[in-house]
Amino acid sequence: MGLFDMFKSDSGEKMSPHLAFATALLYMMSADGEMDNEEIGHLLSVLGGHDDGRGTIGVGAQSQALLDSALKYRRKNSVETFLQEATPLLTDAQKMCILVNLIDSSLVDGQPEPEEQVLFGKFLSAFGISEERFRPFFEVIVLKNDRQVFTNPNHPKNDSSYRVKLSV
Repeated sequence: MGLFDMFKSDSGEKMSPHLAFATALLYMMSADGEMDNEEIGHLLSVLGGHDDGRGTIGVGAQSQALLDSALKYRRKNSVETFLQEATPLLTDAQKMCILVNLIDSSLVDGQPEPEEQVLFGKFLSAFGISEERFRPFFEVIVLKNDRQVFTNPNHPKNDSSYRVKLSV
């Protein structure tokens, strides 16, 4: 036993697909060195956040336990360790769900930071998903987050000849 071993904390939870989902979001949120309010709101919404009626958004006990475990894991482990541990546990659908939510999280505060783009590339690579395969999902999330189509009449996508379509 090392001198400071008594201070080590363990999440107490074995890696699972649900824990991988929450933890992946935390890695993305902190990729640029800060967690913006928009990113925290996104995290709470996908983990089942709710408004308590007093303007405070919180999570239920189950979601809070998941978030606590994910935070502990994130503090103790590099993203590389996380990807090695989590990837074999995930189905294709779970990997794609994580990726879609990572992109959504990275866009919620405007534009994805360079660190978020690099991190996303690590997830794509570890999950064995090509950019080509992911591109249609990316385009949908970008469109979802492009509110300028409502506020900028001269936005190129507001041209009468523009049609939304997915490239495959």
